[in-house]
Amino acid sequence: MALPLNVFKTVTQVASGSATTIYTAPVGYSGVILMAQAANTSDTTAHTITLSHKRSSTTTELTKSTAIEANDSMGLLSGKLVLETGDSLELSGSDAAIKVTISILETLN
Repeated sequence: MALPLNVFKTVTQVASGSATTIYTAPVGYSGVILMAQAANTSDTTAHTITLSHKRSSTTTELTKSTAIEANDSMGLLSGKLVLETGDSLELSGSDAAIKVTISILETLN
């Protein structure tokens, strides 16, 4: 059976205090991150978020300990990000009030 050329996915995740892998580009595909949005659902307190790109043992922060005010949101990327097969995105935040939505296009290599 032939693999599909393009697959669109949406990943949602609630931030936790430790770095958590939220997406890994599958074998045979590149993942194009089209949009990454974070919302702070707290009514009273600003919270922080860190989003990182990981390839093998190298971790590169895309945003690090960035504060999001109460009842506010922010875009985490200003453009698109390509993840090669095996690359991953990691997320951590100061509180579970931070919720992230990521839109991904997986394209066959």
